[in-house]
Amino acid sequence: MMSVTRRYRFSASHRLHLRDLSEAENEQLYGKCNNPFGHGHDYVLDVTAQGTADPVTGQIAMRHELDRLVREQILHAFEHRNINLDVKQFENSVPTTENIVLVIADLLKEHWSAYISGPARLSRIHIQETDRNGFEVLIPSAQEEMEQKKDPELAEVHG
Repeated sequence: MMSVTRRYRFSASHRLHLRDLSEAENEQLYGKCNNPFGHGHDYVLDVTAQGTADPVTGQIAMRHELDRLVREQILHAFEHRNINLDVKQFENSVPTTENIVLVIADLLKEHWSAYISGPARLSRIHIQETDRNGFEVLIPSAQEEMEQKKDPELAEVHG
């Protein structure tokens, strides 16, 4: 088994703020990330596909297919956007980078088969928010998901 990782970059702004908390509580919880005008990041997104190299093309996944998927389903939604206001998945949730990477993972999983030909599967999404903050989601294979369902303790370790 092999993997290929493609790197993408996008800039976006967000504000970390819970509607149910007071301004003082939000400021205490999120600090400068609660700025009423928001703040921006230059995000670095890594998308990893796993599989075996095609005997004809020598590739795990066609790079242009992966690029098109990310461009149309992720970059189009996030790039140069105010995530709080412009990304529908954040109408009722806080756009922490933890939540952003989960939304991106869901979008990639949802649209994978429409863009990616061949047997490669999505295996990892990593987003770097700052030099010090990076977040990732590991996507289990179908076999790993079945094993996790059989053994709930295994799901706690790997989930």
